[in-house]
Amino acid sequence: MVRIGGLASGMDIDSLVGDLMKAERIPLNKLHQKKQIIEWQRDDYRAMNKLLADLDTSIFDGVFRQSTFTKKKVTTSNEAAVSVRNINATSNLNSSISVSRLAESANMVSSARIGNASFDPNGKLADQKDNFNTPFVLTDTTITIEAIGKDGKMPAAPVEITIDPANDSLNSIIDKINNSNAGVVAFYDSVEGKVSLTAKNSGDNVGDAEIKLTGNFFTNQLNLDANSDLAAGASRGKAGTSAEFTINGLTTTRPTNTFVINGFEYTLKQTTGTNTVAVNSATDEEAVFKSISDFVNKYNETIAGINSKVTEERYRKYQPLSDEEREGMTEKQAEMWDEKAKSGMLRNDSILSSALNKMRTDLYGRVGNDTDAVNDNFDQLAEIGITTSKNYLDRGKLVIDPNKLREAIKNDPNAIYKLFTNESTVESEQGIARKLRATIKDTISTIEGRAGNAMRTNAQFTLGRNLTSIDKQIDRFEDRMIKVEDRYWRQFTAMEKAIQKANEQSAYLMSQFYSG
Repeated sequence: MVRIGGLASGMDIDSLVGDLMKAERIPLNKLHQKKQIIEWQRDDYRAMNKLLADLDTSIFDGVFRQSTFTKKKVTTSNEAAVSVRNINATSNLNSSISVSRLAESANMVSSARIGNASFDPNGKLADQKDNFNTPFVLTDTTITIEAIGKDGKMPAAPVEITIDPANDSLNSIIDKINNSNAGVVAFYDSVEGKVSLTAKNSGDNVGDAEIKLTGNFFTNQLNLDANSDLAAGASRGKAGTSAEFTINGLTTTRPTNTFVINGFEYTLKQTTGTNTVAVNSATDEEAVFKSISDFVNKYNETIAGINSKVTEERYRKYQPLSDEEREGMTEKQAEMWDEKAKSGMLRNDSILSSALNKMRTDLYGRVGNDTDAVNDNFDQLAEIGITTSKNYLDRGKLVIDPNKLREAIKNDPNAIYKLFTNESTVESEQGIARKLRATIKDTISTIEGRAGNAMRTNAQFTLGRNLTSIDKQIDRFEDRMIKVEDRYWRQFTAMEKAIQKANEQSAYLMSQFYSG
């Protein structure tokens, strides 16, 4: 349709249609505002879920772990000979240890140079056959290796390695050995012209060798013995040994110099002769105190964030700005308007308010039934010095009595661990942290049902479905606006044509009048 823009009437038709369309688009602008508000609500919900998920992670990594409450300070009287660290011990250590022998790995070396001056370890075996000191005769194209394992035992079966003289060099075979799970490290020393094999693991295979080889490539070309015991007997290597030590009067052995006894990891570094090394541990009370303090601080940070949203003022006069309204403001004015418009999206939200109430109940409740506590020493947070702030403006924040908490840690850290994590099918008997994590999980799930997450489509959560519905309404309204604008233009065009025709008739009559 040809649009006539006011030539006949003298009116600004573009402006008139534009003003009329502004009025027509008012409901559409409200739809865009409604959509923006839902998007802000969705984003605020997801921010709350992030807070809750971070709190859950903090609990899991902190007061939910037994290792948090079993942290130890370990001291030894001779760190150069024996070092000890806590792995997962629940009780403290008071022992003495003497070291009579360290664990060592078996190794073996070629009995003589394997090649002449022209020997190239990178050359193909077939090309180097005249450079080996022993005539090159490869009757076995498969060699095997057995070596002692970390547990001090030999493997169930040897590792097989295939040799291809046309393509393999000495160094490529060494690479095959080192990259396999044969349990040895091999290398060729070009200065001595010999090959060395060393077991990756220490220990004594009692009554037998720690390294065993088969294949004439080892014995003929590399001048190696068939096993490490033969090499040791001929002074071409050494047998593996296990560590031998006496701890609290008990003499025992281990295949390695690092091992765990009762949750403590010992590392033997030197023999001590007739001397003993005293080893003692004590609960690292400051580390436990810090972990509990971190939990309290994270909880307080989380409920402060949630409280700030459920109590945030809602300024209903401040609706989301349209593009046209934003263009009429300075950047600072628009920022201030947006701040007011975004405020209060979750004010008095039932999901978050319910979560806050449930978390408070989880924390303040007694761990146990009406007659019996699950813990002899502590069944409430208050008993270890953690209570609710008396300042009502803190809205349920926790406060710590440091002296009382330190005393509780000193007396029975395991009882505090049970207070936080006791496991039971009866909710009242569950530990505080366990109940709190269950509440967090339920709340996150409920919020995701309403506001989704980054992995969900709009169809999978309530606000998303609302957004999809509004988008459809907007699309339909936009289509209607096109038709309305076309109608206005048709009407004004018809008016312009009528005025133009009337003007033409008037001009004709006037010309007839003056010509008569």
